[in-house]
Amino acid sequence: MYGSVASIKIPQLVALLQSTHPNASIKVIATTHALHFFDRATVPVPVLTEDDEWSAWTKRSDPVLHIDLRNWADIMVVAPLDANTLAKLAGGLCDNLLTCILPCFMAPAMNTHMWNHPFTSKHLALVNQTSYKVIPPISKLLACGDLGMGAMAEIGTIVEHITEVMKKE
Repeated sequence: MYGSVASIKIPQLVALLQSTHPNASIKVIATTHALHFFDRATVPVPVLTEDDEWSAWTKRSDPVLHIDLRNWADIMVVAPLDANTLAKLAGGLCDNLLTCILPCFMAPAMNTHMWNHPFTSKHLALVNQTSYKVIPPISKLLACGDLGMGAMAEIGTIVEHITEVMKKE
């Protein structure tokens, strides 16, 4: 998660994932900006941040959190995916804990003007050439008051996509 206002839905997403997949082990990776929109105490699973990445490693033989997470995860979901993180992932940038782990699903969430920006289309075209799966945003009244495309897909829709992959494994 990055600094999207849709980060307020993270506790709901985790709750639905836990009830739909009670045996799944879930971890949340959040940026400092994402934590502005929800209280990590409301999320009943580990919420990891960049600080955890750096505090876990003090010497050469210590574990590297982003590598451990990549090895641990069967499925990754970046929800919400803001325009900034989309650009980073499309460009192969790995400058924080979130972008150092290969995501499987992306659920874009951004203002309509950001969604319609030519660079967003280019970045989506790039990620669609990889193993990333984009769960398209929806059109509705956005948190900023605009009406249009760019709202994160409904939590249930995201969980349905995850469930389909989990059924295959």
